[in-house]
Amino acid sequence: MKSVTRSLRILEAVAQHQPVTVGELTKLFELPKSTVQRTLVTLAEAGWLRANRTDTTRWEIGARVLVVRPAALQGSSLFAAAREPMIRLRDAANETVHLSVPDALQCMVVVDRVDCDRAVRTFHTIGDTSPLHATAVGRAVLAHLPKRDVEELVARGLERFSDTTPADPDELRAELDRIRADGYSINRNQYRPGVCALAAPVLDGGGTPLAAVGISMPDSRYNEDRVLEWGRLVAGTAAEVTERLRGA
Repeated sequence: MKSVTRSLRILEAVAQHQPVTVGELTKLFELPKSTVQRTLVTLAEAGWLRANRTDTTRWEIGARVLVVRPAALQGSSLFAAAREPMIRLRDAANETVHLSVPDALQCMVVVDRVDCDRAVRTFHTIGDTSPLHATAVGRAVLAHLPKRDVEELVARGLERFSDTTPADPDELRAELDRIRADGYSINRNQYRPGVCALAAPVLDGGGTPLAAVGISMPDSRYNEDRVLEWGRLVAGTAAEVTERLRGA
């Protein structure tokens, strides 16, 4: 049990200080470097931790934590505030609706989903992750983050997933300006081929994005003539969730 407790404490420390080095953790816990290194490797093999992409000597939280997080959120005020508005949005649009939260600048994580009854529809597994710059939910959040965060993301490099992914920094900045003006973001085949989406942010009292509500659909049902309607629906839903959270 002692080793389990030590592993959990190290996992918590990585979550708090990430990205963190073995040396920093060794000093924090006053443990032998070999013990800390062995614990980190074990947690990484199980998917709880991962090496930082830009500096592999530093450690950060892994994908398995992101999968567990949605279940923990089901009892949260965010989950409770969003559920009914999401169902109404699904009924109004007759398309899949999902709620995603940001994992810092690493990715967006799907934490809830309401499916439509169409035979052909999009599907997002709870716990799925996606990049901020290439998705509607991600850009809805990114548009309301401080400029320094946007520039940090840009400095890491913007991966291109399709011919229409906003991988050029100026293109992304212009798109974020449009999202702030319109109140919603649009993704047409920019991440997954054949999948389109619109999304709007859920904000806290200070305007910081907590989550994003999205409508997604196959490209075959995407209709430019309905974009304004869909945009108003998803923005209205996100605003309702925001108000419900503030009143919670």
